Amino acid sequence: MTSAVAAPGLHGSPWLSLAGRRIGRFAVSLWVLVTMAFLMIQLIPGDPVRAALGLTAPVELVNARRAALDLDDPIWLQYVHYLGGLVTGDFGTSMTSGLPVADVIGDRLPATLQLALPAFAVVIAVAIPLGVLFAVLTRGGRRRGAELAFTSTSVLLAAIPEFLVAVALVAFFAVQLGWFPVAGSDGPSSFVLPVIALALGPASVLSRIVRVETLSVLGNDFIRTARAKRLPARLVYFRHALPNALTATLTVGGLMLTGMVAGTVLVENVFAWPGLGSSIAQSILQKDYPLVQGIVLVYGIGVLLVNLAVDVLLAVLDPRSTIRES
Repeated sequence: MTSAVAAPGLHGSPWLSLAGRRIGRFAVSLWVLVTMAFLMIQLIPGDPVRAALGLTAPVELVNARRAALDLDDPIWLQYVHYLGGLVTGDFGTSMTSGLPVADVIGDRLPATLQLALPAFAVVIAVAIPLGVLFAVLTRGGRRRGAELAFTSTSVLLAAIPEFLVAVALVAFFAVQLGWFPVAGSDGPSSFVLPVIALALGPASVLSRIVRVETLSVLGNDFIRTARAKRLPARLVYFRHALPNALTATLTVGGLMLTGMVAGTVLVENVFAWPGLGSSIAQSILQKDYPLVQGIVLVYGIGVLLVNLAVDVLLAVLDPRSTIRES
């Protein structure tokens, strides 16, 4: 009797259905990303090996490098070799250094994560409390001056490109005041300026989204009921209002935060940060296409993982979404 009831519940679980759809979507997106990364070299006009090694490179060296990269094989066979290499962690070989692309990425990826993860944490830690605070202060049309100041400042900060923010921070805090290093990643102080440059724009945008969504939630009946019960303000705002505001915030904020991937490329080059961002800029100038291919693939996978994490968080914060999608 128990098994007869449990089986249908497990079989028809909206969580399993949601997981299946999300995993399927991730797999398809990953396949498209891998295919586009493979075609990157194929669509380059001319001989990419000759372009990378230079016009004066000996023919023997060019032919040897083409053979090492399997570029003499039919395109379908190159694609099979490429997929097989990715499964085993082989991203190819750098045209300029001759090192495995996986080794170059492995050396540079930790530096990018050391910059991107703190910046992401700063965005969340600043944007959510700030958005909730100004929603509470300005609800019902109160404090028009504070609302105007918050909106104007956040719009202005969000409109400034990351590299301009980075250059301004270097010029003022590193060169003029000498408080922080100009470039490099030596010591904790070297993280301050690049993290601020990377997080400032996304935090400004996300705080505005949080404020708008929180204002919308604060006008609902269940918030008025919570206030009528004389619950403490922190419970009303952070237990009842914030989770409901975050469901819509994460949808837009997750897409916006993936833009930080491009921001790392610009910020790393301004601060000479030894990460993937500076590596991809150098590899493009050197026409090292396998390295560009591998770094683009890593960045793309990072974006897909962020989107998947946002989907999971939305399902946890709003279980009703699993039912609506069923």
